[in-house]
Formats: sequence, structure tokens, C-alpha cells
Amino acid sequence: MGLRQSGVAAMTRTPDHTAPSRALHVITWGCQMNVYDSARMGDVLRPLGYQPVDTPDTADMIILNTCHIRDRAAEKVFSELGRLRLIKEARKAEGQQTIIAVAGCVAQAEGQEILARAPYVDIVLGPQTYHRLPEMVARAARAGRAVIETDFPAEQKFDFLPEAEAPQTPGNYTAFLTIQEGCDKFCSFCVVPYTRGAESSRTVQSVLAEARRMADSGVREISLLGQNVNAYHGEGPDGTVWDLTRLAYALADIPGLTRIRYTTSHPRDMNDALIAAHRDLPALMPFLHLPVQSGSDRILRAMNRGHTADEYRDLVRRLRAARPDLALSSDFIIGHPGETEEDFEATMQLVRDVGFALAYSFKYSPRPGTPAAGAPLQVPEDVKDARLQALQKLLREQQDAFNASMVGKTVPVLFTGKGRKPGQITGRSPWLQPVHVIGPDHLIGQTVPVHITERLTNSLGGLLEEENVYA
Repeated sequence: MGLRQSGVAAMTRTPDHTAPSRALHVITWGCQMNVYDSARMGDVLRPLGYQPVDTPDTADMIILNTCHIRDRAAEKVFSELGRLRLIKEARKAEGQQTIIAVAGCVAQAEGQEILARAPYVDIVLGPQTYHRLPEMVARAARAGRAVIETDFPAEQKFDFLPEAEAPQTPGNYTAFLTIQEGCDKFCSFCVVPYTRGAESSRTVQSVLAEARRMADSGVREISLLGQNVNAYHGEGPDGTVWDLTRLAYALADIPGLTRIRYTTSHPRDMNDALIAAHRDLPALMPFLHLPVQSGSDRILRAMNRGHTADEYRDLVRRLRAARPDLALSSDFIIGHPGETEEDFEATMQLVRDVGFALAYSFKYSPRPGTPAAGAPLQVPEDVKDARLQALQKLLREQQDAFNASMVGKTVPVLFTGKGRKPGQITGRSPWLQPVHVIGPDHLIGQTVPVHITERLTNSLGGLLEEENVYA
């Protein structure tokens, strides 16, 4: 969602003294799964002696982990590569080598084009092949020419990755954990099935083992990641296939883990058991990202979403019946080919009917190779701009109203670090809102009640209950 993280602070590890120390810098664009993937690439390269550094200027290897979802993704990659080329040339003039690797979805979709336009790139690898990175580094060094790995391998990469020994996000109390990858839905606008491949799931044993290591290191909240995370179907230790519901219950039994989230889910995979888990499993947070994309049945059919607007409304009704305090976020694409004013108004009406605590909305942009890219009746840019502005105004009003509804309530907040002001600590509510209070540092890492006193621009302010200050 426009995320860019430089460096690999999330990958702090004990140095491996069996190999010479080399500097690694990772630039990450895109979703939380890319953040997780970047950390795991660091794990894979650790036995070669690579250790993280915060800037690319002194790095022996630079990885650009890319995202192909948003408009002009490839051009942004080439712009960044031009900057990295200057770093590589400057280091070469000083007698130092820099390996440049392009990973992720843009690499998968446009690998040959990257090598043609940026011949100084040493390695191009798709998101399903980064477990082979050490081999690619060796091949690039031996051959003296670029290595490209964008085929979908027969083996699952998770079966060949080393153990992740620490949290995959900065800080000690929250972490991302990828459990599922790929997509079999083939929405008309989306490149994920072509860049991430078919749906596949990690084994239950590997997920639980990584979650236990995270909990042992201090993690209290885990966000389970997948392109269709609620389509999870991992092999269990008993030889049966486990779904996301059964996995969530097992994760909740891990000592120290108090909060579980998952994203991104698909309406077609939200079954009765998972809805019931939102009612019965306290660790499952009452905040759900459930993309709908459009409120028009005609556009939903053109998108190949596999559900209607009323089916989405009914799903929301069932979820809220199970968990009345459940809040929703969603994704919307405005200006899909063929979208009329009537279609757009149907989207606006769905937003009014459902009410969202948070939402991500974007103008449709053609992704090469997807069915919608060549569809007739492309919507003019100025029309998309006007519609998007109207939708975002409504969504912002709903977000502000939801946050304002917290004022006067006492909510449990997991504190994760210090705030910007002296004496301030900050954390997250069950609904993912940032919450700031004046309080002692020893509460960081704990979940304590906070009385919400004010709604700020993008966060909440509150007061600790008296007994928590000296707890």
C-alpha cells in the first residue's frame, strides 16, 4: 500500500563468524508480505556473512524488493535503479564490488526488461525463488553475468528457508508471519496470480514453530499474512488439512501470544467456522480487512470477484452478529473499465450501508497482462479523479466518526514503544488505532486499559487508569 522501508533493521541477528562479514541493504516496496520476504532474504544470506546496514552507500549487496500493484510500478523501479547504479559505479572506482538484485513482483513480471534496460543489475528473482539466493550470488560471481530466476519452482520456498530467529518487524512486540501465498481467484485487474503463482500454504508445524520463536523473543501480537490468507489450507501434524480457524486456535494456545490478526482476506473464503472464531476466540482481534473493490454487481462480475454486493452486505451482517464490536477495513478500485455513474453510486451506497473504520481506495490502473488492461470503455482519468475524491471524502468521514466513537471508552492497548513527546508511550488498540498516553516505560510490551480522551488526526489520545501507572 505504498509502503517503502529502507534497510533491514527487522533482521538483527547474531553474526555468523563462519563467513566474512558483508554489508546488505534491502529496500522494500509494497505490502506487509514484502516486508516479511525482505527479512527472510536476510535470513537466507546470513550464512554467507551478510549483515544489515541502514544505507546503500556502503553495501556489498543491495536488494530492491518490488511491488507491481500500483500504477507505474516498473518505472519507479527503473528510477530507483538509476540511483543505485551511481552507488555501484562509485564503489567500483574505489575497488569495491556491489551486487544489485531486483526481487519481488516487478522482477517476476518484467525480469527480461529489467536486464535489457538496466544491464548493471546482477540478479533478478521472483518472490517464489528467494530461497535460492545464495546459489544465485555464487552463479553471478562465477559467470560474471546477470542471473535471472523467475520461474515458479516445483518446490515450495518455505520448505528450504532457514529458521527465522527473531521478529520480522521492527520492535519486539508485533510481527508479521506469512502463512499463505498466491491466488487462484484471477480478478481481472490483478497481477498477483501471475507474479505470486497459485495458492499455497505453509505447514502447520512450520507456522507454529516460527510463532513460538517470536513469542519467546517477546512478540505479543502476530499478523498472519497471505494474498488470500483465509484460504489457508496447511498440512497439519496429524496429516489432515488445517484451515485458518484451526490454525488460529492453535496459535492462541502459545504462551505469550495475546493478539492475532490476519490479512488479506477474500469474501469467498470467509466461512461459518471463521466467523464463529471471531465470536469465540478472544485473541482474534475485532478488526478485519475484507476487500470488496466495488459496490456494483455489474462491475464485480467484470472484476471476476465471485460475489455480489448484497452477498458482501450479508457477510458483514453475520460477522457483526458474531462480534458486535467488529470494525472493518476494505479496498476499493475506482474507474474499472466500463464503470458508469450508476456503478459508482452503487459503490458509494455500499459504503454508506456498511460503514468502514478504515479503507484503501485507488484509481484503476492497467496492469500489463491482465484481462482488464485491454478491456473496452476505459474510464477517463478526470472522471476517475472526481469519483475517487468523492469516495475518499466519504471514507474519511466514516474513519473520523469511528475514531470519535472511541472517546470516553476504556480500551485495552498493547504498548509497543516510546512516543515522540517526553514521557509518552504509544501502542495499538484492538482496532489498530495508534494510541498515545503519558506513562512509564515499563508498560511497553504490556496490554493495559486506557481511557480514551481525544481523537487526534490519525490517532487517539488517552489516560492510563491510576492503578496501571505503578503496576
